[in-house]
Amino acid sequence: MALLAQDSAVPCALVALTVFRAPAWACLICFTSYKERTRICQIFAGKQGPELDKCQEAFSSAFADLADIEINYDERSHLHDAFTQMTHSLQEVAAAQGSFNVAFPDAAEKMRKVIMKLKGAQACVPPCGFQDVARRFLCYGCYSKACNFPLDCPVQDLTVTRGQQAKFSCTVNFQLPKEEITYSWKFAGGGLRTQDQSYFRDIPRAQGYLARIRPVQPTHSGTFSCSILHDQRPVARLYFFLNVTSAPPRGELELQVSFREVLRWAPKETETLEPWRPSLGELLARPEALTPGNQCLLAALAAVASASATLMVWVFFRWYFKGN
Repeated sequence: MALLAQDSAVPCALVALTVFRAPAWACLICFTSYKERTRICQIFAGKQGPELDKCQEAFSSAFADLADIEINYDERSHLHDAFTQMTHSLQEVAAAQGSFNVAFPDAAEKMRKVIMKLKGAQACVPPCGFQDVARRFLCYGCYSKACNFPLDCPVQDLTVTRGQQAKFSCTVNFQLPKEEITYSWKFAGGGLRTQDQSYFRDIPRAQGYLARIRPVQPTHSGTFSCSILHDQRPVARLYFFLNVTSAPPRGELELQVSFREVLRWAPKETETLEPWRPSLGELLARPEALTPGNQCLLAALAAVASASATLMVWVFFRWYFKGN
């Protein structure tokens, strides 16, 4: 029985290749079956005869322009539903004695508009990684295609002086899935610069996309590897070669320390030489300038102004009544 089933499937494939020629290996072939297409033409033109052949040829020609369509891989189910709805609509038109010469081009144009509204696949971002968001489905051949990049990214070199700190950022330029992303770190010591996984050992305590070493010692010289995993499947592997250099001579180190102290001291000297003395307008316009000392100064000025005004009024009234 199994042999019989295989033998019967071969003629069907040959018929599909014969009736729907190379350009028709498009979305029509991917999302509809040979049985569905034959059934539609039989309703339009009868179960046999030259009119049936014309119907099948017209069906293929109407969708020939959709041969080279590429869509986002995740949009396949939406496009499949659209083609299923299209076959039902064509059966209704055929049952109503419609013309396949009109129905097929109209259906192909509607499907083109549906495809144009689908979300497109993102562009591949070199140089590495399995970029699932950029995976696309090709109607010409009915297969999916991913970015042809290696899983391993190029080695990044980092030189750090002994006693300083080293930072590694396990990030990529392409979009990662939003959920179930984990990171694992490994190390190949001995100053080895490599991507061969057989030289690496796990670093259990390292988690997350950021890693830091401080203080750096000569034993840290080597290659650090970070694997980005989505649902426990590798997405990309990044490599960081850490080159640890010795500390500068003691005299040079003391000179650097003295220079840094001078840089820290200079701003303080500038501040003591040129303190900020706000004017009365700045005090009124900038509330943050009203320090306790400035508030006392304003109060004193207000008191002097009030006393001067009172004195002037008293002198004026005394002069006025004395003249009278």
